[in-house]
Amino acid sequence: MRVCVFGAGAVGGHLAARLLQAGRHEVSVVARGEQLRAIGADGLTLLSRDEQFTVRPHATTDRPQDLPAQDVVFVSMKAQSQPAAARDIAGLLAPTGVTVFVNNGIPWWWTYRGAEAPGTPLPLLDPLAALWTHVGPQRALGCVIYSANEVVRPGVIRHVANNRWLLGEPDGTRSARLAAVIALLNAAQLQAEAVADIRKSAWTKLLRNVPLNSLCALTRLPVSGLARVPELEALCAGIVEEVAAIAAADGTDLSDQVEIAKAAPRLGAATDGSQAAEIRPSMLQDVLGGRTMEVEAILGQVQAFARATGTPCPRLDVLVALVRGLELSALTPEAAARR
Repeated sequence: MRVCVFGAGAVGGHLAARLLQAGRHEVSVVARGEQLRAIGADGLTLLSRDEQFTVRPHATTDRPQDLPAQDVVFVSMKAQSQPAAARDIAGLLAPTGVTVFVNNGIPWWWTYRGAEAPGTPLPLLDPLAALWTHVGPQRALGCVIYSANEVVRPGVIRHVANNRWLLGEPDGTRSARLAAVIALLNAAQLQAEAVADIRKSAWTKLLRNVPLNSLCALTRLPVSGLARVPELEALCAGIVEEVAAIAAADGTDLSDQVEIAKAAPRLGAATDGSQAAEIRPSMLQDVLGGRTMEVEAILGQVQAFARATGTPCPRLDVLVALVRGLELSALTPEAAARR
């Protein structure tokens, strides 16, 4: 099987390293900049609590058009970067190939529920419908992961905590391609399972992601730091309740997950027993690294759902404004003017 990891940042680097370590398939990596040069020169190194190893992809490139047709393409670049890469992603796919979009928040294919309920693009996530048109939601699998990783330096990834991968078809079926991707991940020591309702899995993670990503980005604190400020922990709990209400209005009951999500700051967001892990959510890593954040996928689209259903979310409204402002402050004047 030919497998491509499109985007070799923290999560994509961890994924690629595990797939390569398993040694069962031809694994290529699409990367750019210093990450591309480092992996090409020295390979991809993964650090964790229990091991350290270095692997070399079968190909590392910033020109996806140079790769052969792929059976599986894991898209692990940030949600805001995906539309611009839509043609390249589509061009990689073999006739029966499948894409797995590995990113936080609401995915671009959200409204697609099969041929009888084809849906429409979400403007905040796919503004020009590039992903919808070129890749097509029928060629995507949903993916929600719990896996904390960081880029230590170019070519070196640290896996911090958690290792759970939930995958599902947008229409809820148990397909052969879903089973094949689950087997691929499990063979690479990535704890993967198929779920019947991938949207509920996405909403469940958003109970944590919305408050933790935004508050950590705004305060520069790791997740556990939120519990050291009572007002922040209380704010986090209030945001969890708002997200649960928005999900309920959208048709997903998360009442059994609310208290678990509220406890996340005290656990450091670790779900695998490593409560001492100082987890820095992706938005915080992006702020510290001077990169753009997944603002619309994690926050903006959730707010849009609230607006569509008339669900009050005063705390989320403030967060969206603050995080969009934070994003704007990090841009160059030229880039900010284009917003």
